[in-house]
Amino acid sequence: MSMELKQHLKMTQQLVMTPQLQQAIKLLQLSRMELVDLIRTEVTENPLLEDPSEGEEDVKAEGASPAEQAQLEVTPERKEPDKSEEVKGEEGANEIDWDQYLDHYQLQGHTAPSNRGLADEELPGYEATLTKKTDLVDHLTWQLRLSSFSPEEDEVAMLIIGNLDDDGYFKMPAVEGEGEDGATRDPIVRVAFETGVGVEFAEKVLRKVQLLDPIGVAARDLRECLLNQVRAINADTPEIVAIIERHLKHLESKNYQAIAKDLKISIDEVVKAVKVISRLEPKPGRAYSGEEPQYITPDVYVYKMGDKYTTVLNDDGLSKLRISGMYRAALKNGKAGEAKEYIQDKLRSAVWLIRSIHQRQRTIYKVTESIVKFQRDFLDKGIAYLKPLILRDVAEDIGMHESTVSRVTTNKYVHTPQGIYELKFFFNSAINKTGGDEIASEAVKNHIKQIVAAEDPKRPHSDQKIVEILKGQGIEIARRTVAKYREVLGILPSSKRKKYF
Repeated sequence: MSMELKQHLKMTQQLVMTPQLQQAIKLLQLSRMELVDLIRTEVTENPLLEDPSEGEEDVKAEGASPAEQAQLEVTPERKEPDKSEEVKGEEGANEIDWDQYLDHYQLQGHTAPSNRGLADEELPGYEATLTKKTDLVDHLTWQLRLSSFSPEEDEVAMLIIGNLDDDGYFKMPAVEGEGEDGATRDPIVRVAFETGVGVEFAEKVLRKVQLLDPIGVAARDLRECLLNQVRAINADTPEIVAIIERHLKHLESKNYQAIAKDLKISIDEVVKAVKVISRLEPKPGRAYSGEEPQYITPDVYVYKMGDKYTTVLNDDGLSKLRISGMYRAALKNGKAGEAKEYIQDKLRSAVWLIRSIHQRQRTIYKVTESIVKFQRDFLDKGIAYLKPLILRDVAEDIGMHESTVSRVTTNKYVHTPQGIYELKFFFNSAINKTGGDEIASEAVKNHIKQIVAAEDPKRPHSDQKIVEILKGQGIEIARRTVAKYREVLGILPSSKRKKYF
C-alpha cells in the first residue's frame, strides 16, 4: 500500500464574518446609550472621524469619491437664536437694577438669597446644584459621631455598620476556608474575633447600634428586626411578640386560624395584632437605598397625524459624523507620504462605521413601520387590541432575516400614543378565542390584571375562577397559564391577596 500526496479543487460557498460585518451586526443590537458611547470612542480613536461643531455646514469636497463623501447626520438642526431678544441700549445701562440690588442686599443679611432677576451667567452651574443622597452607612455614621460611644465601642460599631446589606440587615460575608456552618453562625462572633473583644461586649454594642435611626436596622434576621420595632413603639404585647417569634410563616400565608388556635386567642385579637405588625418596616434600609431611577430615551417616535401614523427616528443627542476634510485633502493632493497607508486604513474604517450606523437607523425605521402596520388597532384603541405577532411576520414584510429583526428590537424603545414600549413588547404568542379568533398573550395579561383589580379584596378570585371569567369573555386558557401570567405580573395567589381588615 503506497501513500502519495494529491491536489484536488473543490468549490464551496460559506459566509465569512469579516471584522466589518461583525461590527455592523454588533451595531444592530446596541442600545441607544451604548451607541452614543461607541461613537464617542470611535471619534477619539480615529482621526479621520470628526464631529462638526454646532452651526457648521457640512460641505462635500468636489471630486471626492462616494466613500469619502459618506457621512452621518443624526442630530436635529440647531435653532437660530430668537432675534426678539434684544440687548438693552445705552438708555437702560444707567438705570438701577432694583431686583439685582435687593438680591445682593439679601445676601448680606439672614434672608435666603433669591435667584429672581439674575442673568444665566450669574447663576451657579447645574453641576453645583446636584446633591448626593445620603446612604445608610453615612446616616448611621453621622448618628454614631453624635452618640456617647467609647473608642473601643466605636471600632465595633463601625465594623457592624460596614457589614449591613442594602435592606439594613447585619450579615458578615463568608471568608475563604470557612465551613458550611459559617452561613448560620452569628455574625457578632466574627465581629468580636476581628476586633479582639468579648462576645458579650460586641453584643452590647450591637444593641446600641440597633437603637439608631431607622429603628430595626442592624438586625440579624426578620424576627429581630420586627421585635426591635415593636419594642421601640411600646407595642410589644404578648400576642404580638408570640406571633413574630413563632408564626411568621402563618402570618405570611394569612393563616390566622392556626395562629389563634396555637395562642388560644380569638381571630379578632389576631387581626388586631396583625394590623400593628403590618405597619412595621421589614426592610429598614430601603429608605436609604442608593439605587437611582433608570430613565428611558426612545429610539423612535410614532405620531398620529390625522388618520395616519408617522414614524420619526429620535436623533437627538447623537453626534453627526463625517470624514475629516483635512485628511481627505491630504489624500487627494498626494501629501500623505508614508502615512498614506495608515490614513487609507482609517478612512475605510470610518466609512464603514458611518454606513453601518446608517444601516442601523434605516433598519430600526423599517421594523417600526412594519410593527405600526400590524399593530394599528393597538395604537388606536389600547393594549386590549394588541394582535399576536412573531418575528417572521415582520421579517417577511421588510425582506430581512428573523435574526436581524431580533437584534434590532433588543433594547430599543418606541414612543407611541399608548406609551413607551420596548420593540420586543409587540411580539407575543397567540391565545385562542371562541370562534377561531386569536388574541395576544400581552392582551390576556392585561385582562387578568383588570380582573384582579376589580375583585373583592376580602374574597379574591382563585386561578380557576379567573379561567372561568376569561372563558366568559371568549378567551380559552388553562389554569396553569393563568398562574404563569399572574406570576409574571407580580400578582400574589388568592390566599395572600385576601384582606381581613
